[in-house]
Amino acid sequence: MPGIGTIVNSIAVILGGIAGLLLKKGLEERYQTTIMQATGLAVIFIGIGGAMEKMLLQGESGLVSDGGMAAAIALAAGALIGEKINIEKKISRFGDYLRQKAGQGGDSRFTDGFVMTSLTICVGAMAIIGPIQDGLMHDPSMLYTKAILDGVIVAIFSSAFGLGAVFSVIPLFIFQGSVTVLSGLIRGFLTQPMLDGISMVGSMLIFCVGVNLIFPVKIKVANMLPSLLIIAVYKMIF
Repeated sequence: MPGIGTIVNSIAVILGGIAGLLLKKGLEERYQTTIMQATGLAVIFIGIGGAMEKMLLQGESGLVSDGGMAAAIALAAGALIGEKINIEKKISRFGDYLRQKAGQGGDSRFTDGFVMTSLTICVGAMAIIGPIQDGLMHDPSMLYTKAILDGVIVAIFSSAFGLGAVFSVIPLFIFQGSVTVLSGLIRGFLTQPMLDGISMVGSMLIFCVGVNLIFPVKIKVANMLPSLLIIAVYKMIF
């Protein structure tokens, strides 16, 4: 059944979130802080690994780097568009709305947990290619794998940030479900270089999420989301 992969993925996110919440109740704040830092470190290396996988190619004389200029253009142009629209603020407002509806008005970490977890599990090649395979070939295997990874990620995030991380299931379900429904149109449009570009820039954005988790600097990752579209257009033209 088309869409079963996203359903399983969503259930895994909820179960992982519940497990993380149960773990959080028995942890002192200093443990929660250390877990958040450890999570940030892991997310940074996930981002680095994903980006390097697409940037480093085997040439005649060894490894060569490719795609750096395209990524720079996409990120700069995407950040400009995202800052104009102020995507970060809109997502944060939605997070604040969910916080009030969930009766968590006093939870200062709710919105941060929602935004960071959503960006981590919704940005990346698997979140696009997986739903396309599920919709066109009725093959949810990639999303099953992603479900396991996301379940672990959300468990860790919810143990550090609380209930807000669990609500990341909403954008996950909407985004991947939409890609599955529109897979016929998307499949005919996306080429392999475009998918590679999206994966590379998406991994860079995941790296930025990890930086936000560890360091006091605040990178507006959501405002860079249009760069995923920019890199796809760039690869299509060049």
